[in-house]
Amino acid sequence: MPNMHPAIAKMLEKYDLSTADKTYEALREILQEIVLLGLSRAGFFDHALFYGGTALRILHGLDRFSEDLDFSLIAPNENFDLSVYADAVIEALHSFGFEVTIQMKNTESNIKSAFLKGNTSQHLLNIEAPDDIVKTFGQGRLVKIKFEVDTQPPLDFESEKKTLLVPSPFTINTMTLPSLFAGKMHAILCRNWSTRPKGRDWYDLVWYIAHEYELDLGHLNARLQQNCTWFQNKGIVLKKEIDKEYLLELLQLRIKDLDISMAKRDVEVFLSDKSVLDFWSKEFFMEIIEQIQFLP
Repeated sequence: MPNMHPAIAKMLEKYDLSTADKTYEALREILQEIVLLGLSRAGFFDHALFYGGTALRILHGLDRFSEDLDFSLIAPNENFDLSVYADAVIEALHSFGFEVTIQMKNTESNIKSAFLKGNTSQHLLNIEAPDDIVKTFGQGRLVKIKFEVDTQPPLDFESEKKTLLVPSPFTINTMTLPSLFAGKMHAILCRNWSTRPKGRDWYDLVWYIAHEYELDLGHLNARLQQNCTWFQNKGIVLKKEIDKEYLLELLQLRIKDLDISMAKRDVEVFLSDKSVLDFWSKEFFMEIIEQIQFLP
C-alpha cells in the first residue's frame, strides 16, 4: 500500500469514512481541492472566479457534497484556452500521489470544459481506505471531476479572495456570497428540467435562506438578461428589471412546476442526513421564499 501524503491525512480528518459512498465523496472532494491548488499555482485565478455548489461546500461549509468545479472568467474572452492549465493540475495531483488524466472537451459554446479521470481503487489505496471499501468499488472504476469555465459571463458581480490552507496554502478568487446566491437563483429560475429537477439547487436555496445570506439583485438581473431557458421555453418574456416582488412571482411559478419527489431523489445521494428532506413540499418552499433577504 502506498504511503499516504501527510497533507492528505490531515484533510481526511474531517470526513466520516465508515461507508464506501462516504469514502468516495471524501476522495472526490480532496481531489477537487488539489485541482484548485494546481490552478492557483498556474495563475488561473488572475483571470477567473470560483463559483457554484462546490465553492459553497469548500469555501463556506455547505453541508452537501458537490460533483463539479465551476468557474467564471472575470471578463469575457471567447479565446480563453483552458487546456493551458492542464499540466499544472496534473502536476499538483501527482505531487500528492494521485495518477490522473485530463480530457479537454472541444466546443463552440461559451462554456469550456475538462474532465479529470483517475482509477478509484488506486486512489482509495492512496488515502488508505479499508480493504473492504476498496473492493466495493472494484478494479477499473473511475473517479470523475468535471470543471467548466464560462467564457462569456454576465457581469455586475462582486468578488473576493479566499485563502485555503490545505493541502497547501493557496489563494483563489471567488464571488461574494450575495453574488453566488444570485447565480444559484438564476439556476433555480432558468434551468430547463428534462426528466428530473435539480434538487441540489433547491437544497442550496434553503441553505442560503437559513443562513440569512443576502441576494445580489444586480447580478441576478445581469444573468437573467443574458438567458433564462425555462421561461423562454414557456413563452414567457421576463421584465427587463427584476425587483423583489417580481422575483417572488417567478419563484412561485417554478415551485408550482416542481416535482418534489424527483427533486429529493436528485439531492439525497449528496447528503449524509437525508431526513432534512422530510420537510420538503411545495408549501414549504412557498413559505420560505418570503424570507429571502436582499442587498440594500
